[in-house]
Amino acid sequence: MSERCTVSPILPTILLAAIIIFLCGDGIIYKASIRTVSINENKNSNSTITCVTQEPLKSSPENREEDDDSGTFDSLIVPFNLSGKKARIDWFRKHLPDFRILQSNNFTQQFHNRLQEFLSHDCETQFFMTWISPTRTFRRRELLAAESIFKSHPRGCLTILSRTLDSERGYKILQPLLDHGFKILAITPDLPSLFKNTPVETWFDEMKRGKKDPGQIPLAQNLSNLMRLAVLYKYGGVYIDTDFIVLKSFMGLKNCIGAQSIDPVSKNWTRLNNAVLVFDKKHPLLEKFMENFASNFDGSRWGYNGPFLVSRVIAKVTGAGARPGFNVTILPPAAFYPVDWTKIGELFKKPGNRASANWAKAMLAQLNDEAYGIHLWNKQSKSYTIQKGSVIERLVSAHCIICKYT
Repeated sequence: MSERCTVSPILPTILLAAIIIFLCGDGIIYKASIRTVSINENKNSNSTITCVTQEPLKSSPENREEDDDSGTFDSLIVPFNLSGKKARIDWFRKHLPDFRILQSNNFTQQFHNRLQEFLSHDCETQFFMTWISPTRTFRRRELLAAESIFKSHPRGCLTILSRTLDSERGYKILQPLLDHGFKILAITPDLPSLFKNTPVETWFDEMKRGKKDPGQIPLAQNLSNLMRLAVLYKYGGVYIDTDFIVLKSFMGLKNCIGAQSIDPVSKNWTRLNNAVLVFDKKHPLLEKFMENFASNFDGSRWGYNGPFLVSRVIAKVTGAGARPGFNVTILPPAAFYPVDWTKIGELFKKPGNRASANWAKAMLAQLNDEAYGIHLWNKQSKSYTIQKGSVIERLVSAHCIICKYT
């Protein structure tokens, strides 16, 4: 007596899935923020499987992380003994090939198309960061800033403009967030196209050809100040620094910047900061910022092309006799900079007695109530340990996703 064996229709599906994983799994390129597998079936032909990944294709010398070994990636500084402008320009021209941030490659040429593709996937809010340092220095606290964005904006998109994170090692760093389904992309910026048709186009072209004085502050640091202005001008959205923890949704914010300090008597702002910027695409104030950057660039004065730049421009366009049209909101320090850099260390400490515990409880309540986020002033706080029970520990534990921040 013969027996008939019936094959469940589930089995072919499982086998097909296994084949797809076998063919595509190891070939999924780290560049692919959104990966799809298309199955084209034709009744009169064999099924075909196509693995679709975002370009560029494979690792090359152009995106190898040699910087992590040398420790010199875009941190070149004009020697301090070269105090004269001409001497600095001569040195800079000689070392131009070493400034990779100024160089073009096959990654930079795909910048606009890759970014447009990424931003086309239903981004509720567009966030941007810049990272100009070696990948090895993008640690858990920097990842925490990204986590906090998605904690408050699960349907948002985060683009990190970075040559170093746009790499295999960078992909591995961001992979935990990708595995959670969040939309995050590290992308090598194409500075000539980013600055094209903006007030800084000529300035950058002359700098790239070694005709400008880069100053004595690392050029990449000043370019980071400029990149955030240009990317918001071209695409619109929110820029935040990598040492900023988002505490609540930015959805209600539009065309605003935060005050870092105010006059205790008049309550008028005394300094603004560019660690958080919220602007529509082509906002005229961004254009004014870039005009001032190009016409008043000083690469030897800390903050001159960053916080001081936005402060002096807004003081001018909103002061007496200012022309209308610069629709901008100046938020109080409580919004983005609720704790000054001189006092940030207190938030990392575990309360040692009842008085400090009460203070920590009150501070935590105030931050949760009034702040959109908190700037951690990483230059001052990077050496601090997040102590258990501290304000920072309780904040980040409530706003993290991966939660490996120590």
